[in-house]
Amino acid sequence: MALRSEMGRILITGAAGRVATAYRTAMAGRYPLRLAERDTNLLRDIGANDQVLAFDITDLQACRAACAGIDTVLHLAADPSPDADFCDSLKDNNILGTFNIFRAAKDAGCRRVVFASSAQAVEGYPLDYQVRPDDAPRPKNLYGVSKAFGEGIAAYFAHQEGLSALSVRIANFTTLCADRQLSARDMSAFLSHRDAADLLDRCIRVTDVSYAVVHGVSNNRYQRLSLEETRQLLDYQPQDDAFALLGFA
Repeated sequence: MALRSEMGRILITGAAGRVATAYRTAMAGRYPLRLAERDTNLLRDIGANDQVLAFDITDLQACRAACAGIDTVLHLAADPSPDADFCDSLKDNNILGTFNIFRAAKDAGCRRVVFASSAQAVEGYPLDYQVRPDDAPRPKNLYGVSKAFGEGIAAYFAHQEGLSALSVRIANFTTLCADRQLSARDMSAFLSHRDAADLLDRCIRVTDVSYAVVHGVSNNRYQRLSLEETRQLLDYQPQDDAFALLGFA
């Protein structure tokens, strides 16, 4: 496993979102970024070398303009709600928008797309089963269906059109506090801010990967999603454990 030390400009879609903000904060200006948001007024802490772009992911031509001159796309823009309505939101934001980004990235000659999938794509598996990256999607809601679609689009562009793609099944990305009540499942799926940033950075920088599904969870005592394959591929060494952070010795 090797990581690139030098990077061209990275496009981040959904750049004002929680995951994007955690990534940008952790990287602290390490790379030149293009920050894409539908409403750029939502963006904070813009770096001196960052570009800001207002765009709509449902517009293919806008996606093409966003991808021009980009090395790697970190595609985080989506409706993140597990309860989102398919016709009112998921169809455009999570289905059409994801296709548009991959189509535009390939046509613009980008090196890679890192796609934010979700543990919801496989949440239909029994809770006592540890999901592995090569397990088929088994969504429990239509949001999970939209993320399973995204994994399929990523695989298509990687295997049929030669665009490197990694799908990151982001699990319970949150901040823990001592008085917060979480289920064992939520703790087993916990992903801390610093572990998420490190994982995404490794997905962006890893060399010689055509396509992979990787798992976004921290080093929890029990992990809802298997980390064995992700550790091996990316040398990902997550630092946090929800059980320890919440005082379960």
